[in-house]
Amino acid sequence: MENKVYVFEGKTTNEAIEKGLKELKLPKNKVDIKVLEQEDKRSFFSILAPRVVKVEMTVKEGAKETVSSNIMKEIKKDNIERKSIDMTTVQANVENFLKEFISKLPTSNINYTISSESNNLLIDINGEDTGYLIGYRGEVLNSIQNVITNIANKGNKDKIKVMLNIGGYREKREKDLENLAMKIAASVVKTGKSITLEPMTAYERKIIHTKLQSNDKVTTYSVGEEPYRKLVVALNK
Repeated sequence: MENKVYVFEGKTTNEAIEKGLKELKLPKNKVDIKVLEQEDKRSFFSILAPRVVKVEMTVKEGAKETVSSNIMKEIKKDNIERKSIDMTTVQANVENFLKEFISKLPTSNINYTISSESNNLLIDINGEDTGYLIGYRGEVLNSIQNVITNIANKGNKDKIKVMLNIGGYREKREKDLENLAMKIAASVVKTGKSITLEPMTAYERKIIHTKLQSNDKVTTYSVGEEPYRKLVVALNK
């Protein structure tokens, strides 16, 4: 059976390795380490960009069971923590906000649905003329989502993740980003030059990263700090 391979990032090689060992909960002698991006591989044009070093870790035979055991422990721990949150109360608080919020909108015939799954709260808003609730590339939508997230997490020790969708925007945006990912990857392969995209949310960066994950000709990584963090698509050397 093929050994499991993991990739970790850091500002230095040691930081990336330490991060990987900590996440896998394994000693260094239980993994094979390969540096994918050296610290000195920096061009003149990237000298001001935050340093990103990637290392590949392959779990050795005999250590797989340890990794699986550690993962199961984390899952059990996570499930115990999730039980401490009263999602019924959280959902009621969010619904009270939505009722008041929608009642003050300039358009009518707007409805919403709320559903929860573990610590995730899914909200879908639909109706006529909801474009102004989305804004340019989802800026207004993301702002509303942040407000709802703060309401949902008020008084809760564990974080609740809120995903807001308005007028099917998320599906449309996901399709656009996947198409963009393919075009950018083709350009990088053709020219051999890396392309840095405009700042995106973690959710949007993940869509592009996931789309290109199976493309062995390019690699993706993020640079900068939120909310101006950007995704870089580079040639996989």
